Amino acid sequence: MRFRVPFVLASASPRRRQLLELIGIDFRVQPSHADESTDGSLAPDELVRQIAARKCLSVGRELGDALVLGADTIVVLDGEVLGKPQDEADAGHMLRRLSGNTHVVYSGIALYYSGADRMVNATAATRVTFDDLSDGEIAAYVAGGSPMDKAGAYGIQDDRGALFVSRIDGDYYNVVGLPMNLLYRTLKSEFSDLIVETPSS
Repeated sequence: MRFRVPFVLASASPRRRQLLELIGIDFRVQPSHADESTDGSLAPDELVRQIAARKCLSVGRELGDALVLGADTIVVLDGEVLGKPQDEADAGHMLRRLSGNTHVVYSGIALYYSGADRMVNATAATRVTFDDLSDGEIAAYVAGGSPMDKAGAYGIQDDRGALFVSRIDGDYYNVVGLPMNLLYRTLKSEFSDLIVETPSS
């Protein structure tokens, strides 16, 4: 997919970079330094939309004519948001809570066209069920370091993280960190004037 203006990813996430590369988007990375704090009053879908928009605007308002993508992903278990673990003990605690349970992964995307000051938001939700995890499995996964930069302390795309998931209902890529189908549909429906080539062209 190619655009008539630069496409900018407002994120330092290596997983989001890999997913955009997977579908052949020509883009550059400009990480956002937006404030991601909240007062806890927002519903999960609104929370990820709001933070994605903040990331998007913090980068987009520094640019000239460009299309900017911001994204945010959270894990919600029994109504509680599980962010990135603070340390290894916190990662182990999160994984013990996820063990044998179903949680929901929410991702918000925001697309901002700075040339026309135009913003569009969208949200995806995916239900993920974990097998029962042993203390040894949790300890080995935490010791490998993978959980430390991920919401909910796991990555479904990881070697061991993938083994924990017994069921998924929804978009797999949403759990990785970027709902690809939602992004593609939103680009086609809301920013068709900026697209010069799609995968089906």
